[in-house]
Amino acid sequence: MKNSEGQKVPQVVFKTRTPEGQWQDVSSDEIFTGKTVVLFALPGAFTPTCSSTHVPGYNALAPVFRENGVDEIVCLSVNDAFVMDAWKKDQGADQIRFLPDGNGEFSEAMELLVDKSEIGFGKRSWRYSMLVRNGKIEKMFIEPEKPGDPFEVSDADTMLAYLNPEAKAPEYISLITRAGCPHCTRAKTLLKNRGLAFEEIELNEQITTRSIEAITGRATTPQVFIGGRHIGGADELAAFLGE
Repeated sequence: MKNSEGQKVPQVVFKTRTPEGQWQDVSSDEIFTGKTVVLFALPGAFTPTCSSTHVPGYNALAPVFRENGVDEIVCLSVNDAFVMDAWKKDQGADQIRFLPDGNGEFSEAMELLVDKSEIGFGKRSWRYSMLVRNGKIEKMFIEPEKPGDPFEVSDADTMLAYLNPEAKAPEYISLITRAGCPHCTRAKTLLKNRGLAFEEIELNEQITTRSIEAITGRATTPQVFIGGRHIGGADELAAFLGE
């Protein structure tokens, strides 16, 4: 797999969609020129490793990347704009720009377009990440050429360690919530106003009030956990955040 460190990113036009549903052409220059960008590329939207680890890792660490000089994080895949937009919504990855390389032009120009016809994927991008400063590729982490879909070096933690070995990852936050719960809405607003990413676990037929009481000793929602510590409800979260 070609390593393009020291070279300019390929000049292509990406076929994207606006939030209003209109087609919009976006050039490589618009994405990379005058900015510091971390791009990670992967084989396909909605696929297991991409959805469970690759995207969530970068989304969770986005605030730390910004603190270390990164203007934007881009997820690229050889999928069309409709698929990429639906995947972003499904992932709740509001910290990442999802970029459709629908025809594989960018991936091919990077010499990282691979044939996955044996699993019905056709041509797809090899998995990698790269740091781009003002359109020039500074660093690449390309997965080793092994069978299957290796995921060893293109993760968010590896890229962050390259940018700043002393950078500290944020503590992960989870909320157990209930549909229609105003206190849950308040807790989520408190976290969003601080720019803190969180995972929401909503009570349903499988996860009931019995489960939440068994875990926390309380049957009320929300119940907030930060870095493995049980914080409590919305009032306790506000106190924890100094509100």
